[in-house]
Amino acid sequence: MLAITVSTPEGFNEATSEFVAATSFDLELEHSLVSLSKWESSFEKPFIGGAEKTNEEMFVYIEMMNLTPKIPRGLFSELGSENYDAINAYINAKMTATWFTEDTKRPNRDVITSEIIYHWMISLSIPFECQYWHLNKLLTLVKVCNKKNAPAKKMSRGEAARKNRALNQQRKAMGTYG
Repeated sequence: MLAITVSTPEGFNEATSEFVAATSFDLELEHSLVSLSKWESSFEKPFIGGAEKTNEEMFVYIEMMNLTPKIPRGLFSELGSENYDAINAYINAKMTATWFTEDTKRPNRDVITSEIIYHWMISLSIPFECQYWHLNKLLTLVKVCNKKNAPAKKMSRGEAARKNRALNQQRKAMGTYG
């Protein structure tokens, strides 16, 4: 979860002829499958991959990331550049110590939507409480589950021959071979 402080400027209320003091509010934001699903329901297009998001689309996504109840109307329009920088850094954060050696055979061009991720969660028996995790952490868990559940990769003939040669040399050195 990301906690940011948003300040509203001092102003003048024309209706009451009174000055309005500047205030600040603490927002809690979560880049999660739940936020992603809300955004896709609104825009009816995938959030992950594809075309760049417009400023309006990202603004709406930030609103959908909000976990703070009862915030003043228009508070999100007061976000400053430092808030946007923090939000972008948070969205792009890896949020895990897990790393992968990437296969460079071919890039995956599948369209990933919230429903696809929910399907992965169900088929991998990932509890639904994980839908509230940071999205990158959840996607890493899905990838780990897929790698751990995948059948063992067969060795090529060359790899098998190298392995057998190394074993034979090791056995000869120990005196347990022929």
